[in-house]
Amino acid sequence: MRLALCIISLVGAAAIAADRPNIVWMVSEDNSKHWLRLYEEGGAAMPNIEKLAENGLVFQNAFSNAPVCSVARSTLITGSYAPRIAAQYHRRAAMAPMPEGLRMFPHYLREAGYYTTNNSKTDYNLSDKGMWDESSNKATYRNRDSEQPFFHVQNFGRTHEGQLHFTEEFMEENATETDPHGIKVFPYHPDTPVFRYTYAKFQDHHIETDAQMGEFLARLKDDGVADDTIVFYYGDHGGVLPRGKGYAYESGLNVPLVVHAPEKWRHLLPVNAGRSVDGFVSFIDFGPTVLNLAGVDVPETMDGMPFLGEGVTARDLIRRDEAFGYADRFDEKYDLVRTFRKGKYKYIRNYQPFNFDGLFNDYRYKMLAYREWYAMYQAGELNAVQSQFFEPREAEALYDIEKDPHETNNLADDPKSASVLRDLRQRLTNQVKEISDLSFLPEPAMLSEALSNPVQFGRENQDRIGKLVDTANLSLLPFAKAKSGIAKAFKSNDPWVRYWGAIVCSSFGKEASSFSETAKNLVKNDGDNLVRVRAAEFLALIGAVKPQKAIYLSLKNAESEVEANLILNTVTLLQDGQPGYEFNINPGIFPKEWRSNVRGNVSRRLAYFTGE
Repeated sequence: MRLALCIISLVGAAAIAADRPNIVWMVSEDNSKHWLRLYEEGGAAMPNIEKLAENGLVFQNAFSNAPVCSVARSTLITGSYAPRIAAQYHRRAAMAPMPEGLRMFPHYLREAGYYTTNNSKTDYNLSDKGMWDESSNKATYRNRDSEQPFFHVQNFGRTHEGQLHFTEEFMEENATETDPHGIKVFPYHPDTPVFRYTYAKFQDHHIETDAQMGEFLARLKDDGVADDTIVFYYGDHGGVLPRGKGYAYESGLNVPLVVHAPEKWRHLLPVNAGRSVDGFVSFIDFGPTVLNLAGVDVPETMDGMPFLGEGVTARDLIRRDEAFGYADRFDEKYDLVRTFRKGKYKYIRNYQPFNFDGLFNDYRYKMLAYREWYAMYQAGELNAVQSQFFEPREAEALYDIEKDPHETNNLADDPKSASVLRDLRQRLTNQVKEISDLSFLPEPAMLSEALSNPVQFGRENQDRIGKLVDTANLSLLPFAKAKSGIAKAFKSNDPWVRYWGAIVCSSFGKEASSFSETAKNLVKNDGDNLVRVRAAEFLALIGAVKPQKAIYLSLKNAESEVEANLILNTVTLLQDGQPGYEFNINPGIFPKEWRSNVRGNVSRRLAYFTGE
C-alpha cells in the first residue's frame, strides 16, 4: 500500500511539473536600464544577459513603481501599490499588515504545489508568513521533491549602492576595468574624475554581476532544469549614481527586464522570442504574471495584471502604455513625489517642491560623488542643469522622454504641451484618489489612524483623502485663484487639511505672504504639533519669522520618533536651503532610545547637525 501511494505521489508530481513551468527571478540590485549595453550605447557589457535576450523578450518600458528597495519589494511581493497598503516608507517605522483576503503571491504558488525559494533578500514593509519553503542565503530549489515545479528568486548584490561607498584612497589604489575616459557623463552630473571613476566602477560591478548570473544559469543547465524554466532578469529599482536610487526620475524607476522562455514554454510569450517590447509593465504586474504563467488564478485584490501567459495577447502587451510611480521617505529624508508615465510623456508631481532633491540623507552622502556634487554647488561651480538637484523644484514637471531621456527640460510651462499636461495631471490626480493614497496623511498620523487595516481605512476615508489631494493641488493654480481655497483650508476642522494649507503656502513662497498673520496664529495656537511646524516652515521660507523657537518647542512635544524625524526634516531644509538658519538642537530633549539607535532616523539627523 505504501509503495502504491509513493508511485501515485511521484506520478502526480510529474504531471504537475509537465503542466507547469519552473520560474526563476534573477535580480540585480540598484541598476536602472541606463547602465546596460543591452539598452544604452556605452553601457556595461553583460554577455550572459545579452545571450538570454537573444531568445527572449527585452522590455524597454519596465518600471519599478518605487525607486528604493523595501518599497519596490513590497510592491513586487503583493502586486499592490505601496501607498494603498501602507508600505510606502523606507525603512518602515512599523510593519503593515497584509490587506484582508490577500497573501504575498508565493503563498498561492505553494498552494498549487510549487516549491518556493528565496535567496535571499526579503526587505518587505509588510508581514506575512508561509510563502517560502526556504528563504536564506542558502535557499535552493534543489531541495524540492522529485519533479516538483519551483519558483526561485536569486538576488545579486554586487551592484548595490553600498559597493560605491569608497574613499579617495581607494580610488588612487584601485584602477577600474572600464575606462573612465570612455564614459559619457549624464548631463545633470558634473564631469569630474570622481564621477567618471564612479561610473566606471559601477559598470565593473555590472560585468561582475553578469558573470555571477552566468554561473547560476549554468547551474540550472547542469541540474537538468533549464529546458523547463522560464527566467526573468530584472533590476530591483534604479541605479545608484546620484539622482538615481531614491528619486522618481527614469534613472530611479526604469529598470532592465529580460524574460527568456525555453522552447517548451515559448507559447506563453505573447510575442515571438528575440523581440524588443515597448509595452509598459510595472512591479505590480510581476506577481500576477508569475501566477498566470503557473496557471494559478490571480487574486482580484491585486492592482497588477499579467503581461505573460495564457490569455495575454500581443495586442494586449503592445497597447500597455501607462506607469504610476511614488517616492516618499527614504530613511530620514522625507519627500512626497508621484509620477505618471503615458507613452513618451512623463508627469512628475512634487507635492512639496521646496523640499529639494539633494536634501541631506546619511546613506546617500556616503558616496564621494554625492559629496563632491554638493561641494561644487556650494562653490558655484555647476551649470543650471547640474544645480537643479540642490534647488527648489516646480510643483509639476512634464518631460518628453524620447527627446529628453534625462528629464532636464521641463515642458510644464510650454503652451504647446498644455493639453498633455492637463491630461496627465488629471490622470495622476485620479490615480492617487482612486487608491486612497495614504501619504496624504503625514506618516505619524497614518501609523496611528490607518495601520491596523490600511486598505479598509483608505476605503472608509476616500472622500477625506480626496479632499486632502484637492487641497494639495491648490498649488497648481495661480495664487489669485488658490487664495480662497487656502483660506478655507486654514479654517478646516481636519488638522491635515490645515497641514496641507500650510504646505501649499510654502509652495507659493513669498507670493503667499498675505497668509503670514494666519500662519503666525497657527504656530501659536493650532492644536496639532505638525500643523504648527508646517506653518513655521512657511514663515521661515519666506523670511517672515525666525523659526527656531517654534521648532524647538515642537521637537520637545513630539510624541514619537517618527514625528520627531519629520520635524527634523524641516530643520535640515531650513538649515541647508535658502534663506538658511542656524539651529542648535539639544539631543537631551529626545528619549535615550531615539538617540542611542545608531541606525535610527533621529540619531542620523543629530549626527549630521553635530558633525559627528
